[in-house]
Amino acid sequence: MPDTPSPSLDLTLDVLRAAAEETRLRILALLTEGELSVSDLTDILGQSQPRISRHLKLLVEAGLVERHREGAWAFFRLTDRGVALRIIRPTLESLDRSDPQLLEDRTRLEAVRAQRSQAAQAFFSRLAPDWDRIRSLHAPEAVVEAAVLDALGPARIRNLVDLGTGTGRMVQLLAPRASRTVGLDASHAMLSVARANLEKAGLRGIELRQGDIYAPPFPRNTFDLVVIHQVLHYLDDPARAIREAARLVAPGGRILVVDFAPHNLEFLREAQAHRRLGFAPAQVAGWLDEAGLDCTLNREIAPPRTGDEQLTVSLWLGQDRRVVTDWPLSEPDREVA
Repeated sequence: MPDTPSPSLDLTLDVLRAAAEETRLRILALLTEGELSVSDLTDILGQSQPRISRHLKLLVEAGLVERHREGAWAFFRLTDRGVALRIIRPTLESLDRSDPQLLEDRTRLEAVRAQRSQAAQAFFSRLAPDWDRIRSLHAPEAVVEAAVLDALGPARIRNLVDLGTGTGRMVQLLAPRASRTVGLDASHAMLSVARANLEKAGLRGIELRQGDIYAPPFPRNTFDLVVIHQVLHYLDDPARAIREAARLVAPGGRILVVDFAPHNLEFLREAQAHRRLGFAPAQVAGWLDEAGLDCTLNREIAPPRTGDEQLTVSLWLGQDRRVVTDWPLSEPDREVA
């Protein structure tokens, strides 16, 4: 992969002009802590939304910040491509973290994160009774997660996407192994929960995006690992979701599917909106095969108890059949406006 070109004089001047203003420099410093919404920034900086929006517009135009939509909300993060941030990053890294203004900004940032965490806890308090009942029917999540890590092996992951990320647990589990991690979910509420969980875990640089699992907003050949964890049973057309996941997989990449084995717990259709009551090993393996992947692993994790109400968790690992080359993986399209 070619080296990143050096910035031109004009670009350097544009970047320095964009950053050389107190509020915009404070915004950049805050974004080193993770992506934030316009509302977050207005609360932290104590300025009006139009004023913050104007500052963000200049930072986006300078190539320092990226903007992405999440329903009616807009989130901003430091860019991870191009050369603009390379110009200003040494300045951001050298800022005195004990500066009174920056210290106050970080204190307010922590207050915003605490509010998000409380909202997430309230959300799950309403769901807890049903979720606790379901958890009691299958193997402990720690056992399932250990099986996931074992299935993937120790190799470093370059680009990872978790489709239907929900609470962000798979992202939280796998991000330390990945150079780049993206979580996609259709629900703004769930993304808010995932964002709070990731902040609580101290994980930075993870991208959370709102989107449809049937039409994920990424180019083909983008990711070397696609995760679909406990999502297929909610879908009318799980085979279509597998095909879309396969479109995202780079040559030689993998798809990890985690879901339930076939069961007869009809109450899950109404209590948890499950569309499908589990999947047979050959069913998911067949979908992977039709999408151009070999099913290299299928493992079942037995429930902790016997009886009529129990759920077996199944793992499938699909490997893309195409030959791996040294071509760079494509970069996902990002909305910049």
